[in-house]
Amino acid sequence: MPLFSKKKREGSNGSGRRKRENGGSGLGGRLLSLSSSDRESNSGADGSAAHPRGPGAQSVGANTAVFRVTVPDNVMPGEEFQVYAGNRIVKVRCPPNTRPGQSLQITVPVDSSADGANGQGGDGPGGEGPGGGGPGNEELPDSPNVTRIPNSEGADGRAAYMVAIPQRVRGGQQFPVTIAGQQLMVTCPPNARPGMSVRIVPPAPPRNLDRPPEGPMGRGGPRRPARPPDTQMFEVVVPKGVQPGQPFALLAGGVRVLVTCPTNASEGQKIRFNLPLALTRKKTEEASKLAKVKLAYDKDGWTRTIRVSDMKFQWIRMDDGGNVDTNKRFDAKTAAYVRKLEFVEGHDPRMRTGLLSLVTANDPAAVVDSRIKSPDGRSDLVSYADIAAAQVMTFEDKAQWFQDTCAQLCVEWNEGHMRMNVRREYLLSDSMEAVMSLSRKDLRKVWRFEFIGEAGIDAGGLAREWFQLVSEEIFDPDMGLWKSSATNQMLMEINPASEFCCPEDHLIYFRFLGRVMGKALFDRQLVAGHMIPTLYKHMCGWPCQFADLEQVDEEIYGNLKKLLDMDPSEVEYLCLDFTVTEETMGMKQTVELVPGGADIDVTGDNLPEYMEATLQYKMMGRVKPQLNELLLGFFDVIPEPILTIFDFQELELLMCGLPEIDLHDWRNNTEYSGEFDRGGASSDVVSWFWEVVEEMDQEMRARLLQFVTGTSGVPSRGFAVLQGNDGNVRKFTVHGIEVGSCLYPRAHTCFNRIDLPMYDDKADLKQKLELAVTMVATGFDIE
Repeated sequence: MPLFSKKKREGSNGSGRRKRENGGSGLGGRLLSLSSSDRESNSGADGSAAHPRGPGAQSVGANTAVFRVTVPDNVMPGEEFQVYAGNRIVKVRCPPNTRPGQSLQITVPVDSSADGANGQGGDGPGGEGPGGGGPGNEELPDSPNVTRIPNSEGADGRAAYMVAIPQRVRGGQQFPVTIAGQQLMVTCPPNARPGMSVRIVPPAPPRNLDRPPEGPMGRGGPRRPARPPDTQMFEVVVPKGVQPGQPFALLAGGVRVLVTCPTNASEGQKIRFNLPLALTRKKTEEASKLAKVKLAYDKDGWTRTIRVSDMKFQWIRMDDGGNVDTNKRFDAKTAAYVRKLEFVEGHDPRMRTGLLSLVTANDPAAVVDSRIKSPDGRSDLVSYADIAAAQVMTFEDKAQWFQDTCAQLCVEWNEGHMRMNVRREYLLSDSMEAVMSLSRKDLRKVWRFEFIGEAGIDAGGLAREWFQLVSEEIFDPDMGLWKSSATNQMLMEINPASEFCCPEDHLIYFRFLGRVMGKALFDRQLVAGHMIPTLYKHMCGWPCQFADLEQVDEEIYGNLKKLLDMDPSEVEYLCLDFTVTEETMGMKQTVELVPGGADIDVTGDNLPEYMEATLQYKMMGRVKPQLNELLLGFFDVIPEPILTIFDFQELELLMCGLPEIDLHDWRNNTEYSGEFDRGGASSDVVSWFWEVVEEMDQEMRARLLQFVTGTSGVPSRGFAVLQGNDGNVRKFTVHGIEVGSCLYPRAHTCFNRIDLPMYDDKADLKQKLELAVTMVATGFDIE
């Protein structure tokens, strides 16, 4: 029996990695009007029509379809060229100041001539493709060389057909036919010749993909607007020492809030403000373990609180006197910095630009909105009360609330959905062009995937495969965009030299990856790469502190710590200045940390400024353009306020999934040192440790793994090949220490080691271990 498959077409506008437009707000290309649009009519040798489907994103159910095309070679500005747009050939006029190889954005009207009786059928961008079926679709007629065999239906109801081999077709060659509305490619048998007939049984037609999916993403019905919250009035006395216009924090109804002293008030006077009742009625009995730790161990650390003046979230830190710490000078123990991203509308309405910076965590401008507008923009879908209530949920409940909210933000099915057609052999380039052709609204539509030339139907499996393959390929160090972390080989960090590896399109790929990661989170999919914790902190707006530098550059971190221990009067004799040396592709380059940094000597007086400038450069400055595009792409899909319910560790678990941890493998591949060097696994404290780990749920075990190794990821070959910062095997190590040297367990992620004090009983160990593990996310200083 001959072989047959869905028809496949190689892209007419180039293949492999293509040159793309780059720079500023032009990442999305430019919107073009078509000079003409002609219906394609390719005929096979037998005269049957063939309508190949090209790669790209197609909007189904809407009035237009958007495509991303590449200007062919030898095409000059003003000249016309033909490209495939779905199943049609269209003519595009090359705009001024455009050269061959650049990517352009085109919008094509839906081909109404292909629509069925109800305007939804056919084979155009706005309707169902081959084998669509469904009410109102006009089924394509059978090819002239096809004859149905009477009474040939099998048990599955599929009939057999006789197909005449067209002229000039030889054995092994393929030719197109249309059978029962399906466009197929038939392979001529080796012993057949033109004029002969072969018997085939076509595959069952795929079910109609242009119908709403089951589940929350496809549910119709009215959206749930946020009801204006009921409020409660509070009256407080302005604390001593607070000046007009100065912020101060207080507990109102058990909730820490940030209040700004009115300009007409002074210390000792009473002021009033309102808070939503939902904020003051948190059900602490349903709070997660992390939330309970915050309530029981509310120490002097950074806390994200609500600002009463505009109900926006802001980070604050309380000083030793119980007042809001407004000190902005660097302090290695207390200073924290948070990314600030200001959105700016670009020249292309589909693409926003942004201004990214790293500012002190208590900067009044570094705030996050606490409301999410409904898709129509007429009401609040989520209010600050909803977010505040979700912040104390368990991780599982948080994830469910997040997905329920995303389902409400998903574009209604009757407003259109997206068909993502890609070729497997050009997966990354086709996917990038398809995703980058979409507007922010299109990113929140339901996506259906099709690998061109394959008969697979996307009922969820193809989407999972696409997210897995695309994220694996783009995180591959050989691609040049990312590299393995120097301190943890299992984690990926942005390659500062990505511009040299992909000089013309590296920023487009980072915007593309941000959109893919956001869409994966939006659609309950997973991505294949684990990133360094700092990047997750930037994504969810979590503060970065001096200790985080160890996971980015262990050598610089160690050198700066030595500077802190020196006599300030001796610092200037080190002959340091405000510069750092970077090595890229074997070439060394001096980078100024501040303007004119090469002419500024480091002294004991300006050492805090030097350390702050170094920290900001290592945490963001060296990869600022790439990180800016990554975040812009991510927030094209995910509204920033919704992420405030997660800490950076939870965000990694949500994006990469809870790991399947083999406790037996973990325990068998653990080494013991320090106070456990002799007793090893037989020590009482070690036995208590593993008993506590066994009692942990999946989330807490993943957090413990994050605490000790820096990531929740487990090597594919198990704990036996767990790597350290030098790339060599560094097994999970439990190191015994005296309680007097450290009250709580502490971690050394570079060596996959946890220092475990010699506790007197299991209950004390459990309490201190859970606190230490969750402390990483809360930011409390417990030593």
